[in-house]
Amino acid sequence: MDEKINAILKEIAQYTAADDDALEDYRMRFISRKSVIGELFGEMKNVAPEDRKATGAKLNTVKNAAQDKFQALIDALEQQISGQAVHDVPDLTLPPPDATIGAIHPLTQVRNRIVNIFERMGFNTVDGPEVEDDWHNFTALNFPPNHPAREMQDTFFIEKDRAEDHSDIVLRTHTSSVQVRLMETQQPPIRAIMPGRVYRNEAISARAHCVFHQVEGLYIDRHVSFADLKQTLLHFAQELYGKETKIRLRPSYFPFTEPSAELDIYWGTATEADRRVTKGTGWLEIGGCGMVDPNVLENCGIDSQEFTGFAFGMGIERMAMIKYQIKDLRLFTENDVRFLKQFTAFN
Repeated sequence: MDEKINAILKEIAQYTAADDDALEDYRMRFISRKSVIGELFGEMKNVAPEDRKATGAKLNTVKNAAQDKFQALIDALEQQISGQAVHDVPDLTLPPPDATIGAIHPLTQVRNRIVNIFERMGFNTVDGPEVEDDWHNFTALNFPPNHPAREMQDTFFIEKDRAEDHSDIVLRTHTSSVQVRLMETQQPPIRAIMPGRVYRNEAISARAHCVFHQVEGLYIDRHVSFADLKQTLLHFAQELYGKETKIRLRPSYFPFTEPSAELDIYWGTATEADRRVTKGTGWLEIGGCGMVDPNVLENCGIDSQEFTGFAFGMGIERMAMIKYQIKDLRLFTENDVRFLKQFTAFN
């Protein structure tokens, strides 16, 4: 043991470090938990009991010597680097190098713009979980037990058919589930939007994807009418796309609103691509809307005799396609740098 200690002390005294790598080698050999000194401490169990006190004192001496030398090596290396730095000052008269400027993703840009518009109209922004139970995603929203949206062709089920009480766990198919959670915990007046990611078991194409983004809105108070809904959506569309923007509301059906309508934005038919995207009509659907069904209000503990409200849900991808004239929504998720660089100027 004494011979090993003397050899280590001699090696420590002779060690030099010209760079950071040599300094790290020293640390690993003499300072770290698995160092040669640490191995000697591990051999203490083999030392005779009457010799352990003297041997322990010697080991502490070599340990302290190793730490003192380590600090001395650090100080010497820092002094060497600072001496070199005086001669390495860059020429401040040279022009700066070209900097690569990143870009906020176009979907994030559009989402932020949407939130800004609705916040100026008095809407709060609310978030909720992406993994939902059947009650919040379907039942509370007036979906009957045999509704097609409950089946596998539309919904990603995480846990299914555990019982007959519709206790399935799913990836949310819309952010309407956040509306339910909000109505369960807050009494009217309620005015909020719910942007977020949703999931549908659909074939991926230029017009559809299995993962996409929605922004839904909810306004509940006394004497809320369909006219309020129409003017809210028209003001939003003209704020996002310009004062000349046209919208149309087509009668439709949703379990959670009555009456219901599809919301379309006029895209145009100037080019062949425009006609293909809009199926020759010039109109592009971006979402749905309607007056909140009284059953939904009652399911969430709100008196439908006293309060009315409207709700809407829009696809952020579709709105980004219109704003930036993008023909294929698959581009949003392919992470093609050539595509993303085009949006640097829009930040």
